[in-house]
Formats: sequence, structure tokens, C-alpha cells
Amino acid sequence: MSQARILESVDEAVAGVEDGSTVLVGGFGLAGMPFDLVDGLIRQGAKDLTIVSNNAGNGEVGLAALLKAGRVRKVVCSFPRQADSYVFDELYRAGRIALEVVPQGTLAERLRAAGAGIGAFYCPTAVGTPLAEGKEVRTIDGRDHVLEYPIKGDVALVGAHRADTMGNLVYRRTARNFGPVMATAAALTVVQVAEVVPVGALDPEAVVTPGIYVDRVVPVLPRQYLSQGAR
Repeated sequence: MSQARILESVDEAVAGVEDGSTVLVGGFGLAGMPFDLVDGLIRQGAKDLTIVSNNAGNGEVGLAALLKAGRVRKVVCSFPRQADSYVFDELYRAGRIALEVVPQGTLAERLRAAGAGIGAFYCPTAVGTPLAEGKEVRTIDGRDHVLEYPIKGDVALVGAHRADTMGNLVYRRTARNFGPVMATAAALTVVQVAEVVPVGALDPEAVVTPGIYVDRVVPVLPRQYLSQGAR
């Protein structure tokens, strides 16, 4: 297993993302959103993407900017609509983007399953709703469950607080959200951090994502609304 590469530019960090890729994007609304990596992906030009994230974008920044640029064919998320999700809303109503809604806990578990090498799992969430249509149902201990499959990414874009030069990551409060499971579920994990520190500077007990799951790290200055969103 090779060591994570510490890169100097965001554009270098997102180089090579191919058209048609499934991209896992961390963030819970604005908290933990890897804004700089998403902006770099817009400049990079990959299109026809499937985006997996908790939300479908806020305002016209981050993920919403990627949608507005016309680079996304499908969104897999838990919360496609909120007060400022007008970019996604307009695209969806116009039939220009597809949507798969996944309950939030199921989304996290499908990502975790991909990282853990689990082939599939049964879950009671969504039984009897449109989200369960077409899925296998099995009764376990007297309760119906639907069969859910892992979500694997070609690329994961993750925002963390600090990394060491081996790629070990620590997060800041709620900005952690989906980052750890997404880092394990992708073939290529790209992380933006506020700071890269020497090996040994991070408390091992505080490391959430081991460097074995991280391929590329780029330090960027944190945006004010990113830090404010992590509480």
C-alpha cells in the first residue's frame, strides 16, 4: 500500500477523474463540504457524473455549483430539497437530472458496507414505502426488511481538519459526518485539509480515518462558512 500523496494544488488533487464516475461528496449541508475540491472538479471538466451526498446542494456553491455547471446526470442523496436547493430543484423539474432518494441511515450503512466488503444487508427502513419498490423483502424476527446493496465510489471528495504526511485524518466536530465512511468506499480518496502536520503530531486516539484509506491530500485555507457550519 503506497503512502498518501501530499499535493500543492487542488487541480492536481482532482486530476484524472473520468467522465461517468461515481463521486462520493462529503458534507452535511455546508458542514464538511469539500468546497475547494468540488470547485476543482468543475475546472477539471469531468461530466456525466453520479454524485452521492447527503444533500443535493445549497445555494450556488460547492455541490450546487457542480450541478449548475451541467456535470451531473444523477444524484443519490437523503435530502434533495431544502430552502436553498433551487439549482437541483430546477434541474429535476426540467428532467435534466435523475434522483435516487436513500434514507440517511441507510445511505451511511450502504457506504460503510462498501468499505467493509459486505455484499449486501437487510434493513427495515423504507419497508412499505415507494423507496422499497422492486427490492427483495425478507421477514427477520417477525419484521420485514428490504435488501440494500453497497454504494461504491470511483472517487471520494472529503473535507477533514488535519492530516499528517501519512494521510491519517482528524475531523472537526460535525464536519466529520460522512467523511470516514466515504473514504473507505472509494477507489480513489481525495481529501482537503486545513493543515498537514508531521507524523506523530496527531494524537493516535483522535485519528478517525487511517492513512491506508487516503490517496491524495491537499492543504487549503478553510472557508469561513465551512468552519462556522461545524458545530
